[in-house]
Amino acid sequence: IFSYIPLYGIIIAFQDYVPGSSFLAFDGSVKWVGIKHFIDFFKSPFFPRVMRNTLVLSSLNLVFGFWVPIAFALIVNELKDNYYKKFIQTSSYLPHFISTVVVVGILKQFLALDTGLINNLMAKVGIEPINFLMREGWFRTIYVSSGVWQSFGFSSIIYIAAIVGIDPSLYESAKIDGITKFKEVWYITLPMIAPTIIILFILRLGTIMEVGFEKVFLLYNPGIYETADVISTYVYRKGIESSDFSFSAAVGFFNSTINFILIFGSNLISRRLTQTSLW
Repeated sequence: IFSYIPLYGIIIAFQDYVPGSSFLAFDGSVKWVGIKHFIDFFKSPFFPRVMRNTLVLSSLNLVFGFWVPIAFALIVNELKDNYYKKFIQTSSYLPHFISTVVVVGILKQFLALDTGLINNLMAKVGIEPINFLMREGWFRTIYVSSGVWQSFGFSSIIYIAAIVGIDPSLYESAKIDGITKFKEVWYITLPMIAPTIIILFILRLGTIMEVGFEKVFLLYNPGIYETADVISTYVYRKGIESSDFSFSAAVGFFNSTINFILIFGSNLISRRLTQTSLW
């Protein structure tokens, strides 16, 4: 209902759509323009910027955000005190349930130029205050690090469940052979959860062109568009603020097509190399 039926609305990407008109109007009330909006997007001076920023932020999220939940799951699995283990797990889940608006509010309070905790601590040790939220170079660090903090605990649930499902006799046999803890993780734990890691990696690749609109929109400002403006925020400005619905639909369609190609291609490669795939 909410994913497939609305797909017919993509048709406005090939029209000069006028709000209030029927998507399938063949009476001349809506002008069909073919791939004009796609060409306009590719020729736009903003195309290199939004593509670069989207790919860079997504890649950084993948590089720094994908392995952290795996490492955290491995660490939690090694904790022997059940009470301490449950406390650590529960504490790590909590940021996931904090609203993005609240997270951004906390970031702005911490990073404020005059009253922020970070700048106050820097001033006490003689470091010049930095206007983090107005510096282009700091946006990616703030976005990625806060995203990892917010999601690593909740993302680790699947890996912890996969580790729990490993046959204990494998570890017992390894201990009899005198294997070290590092080799136990390297030769038993990681290979046994490898299918889970591969599946989740394929799913992450399928969203590499999608950078969370809400968080970027709340953090960015015209002064840092050079590193903060991404496809989703560009679509918002063109579609909502400029009311260019057909152009924004074309950009969104292009974005989704790239995601589909990535997930289909990565799934095909994974199936051939590892025998593990989504389908």
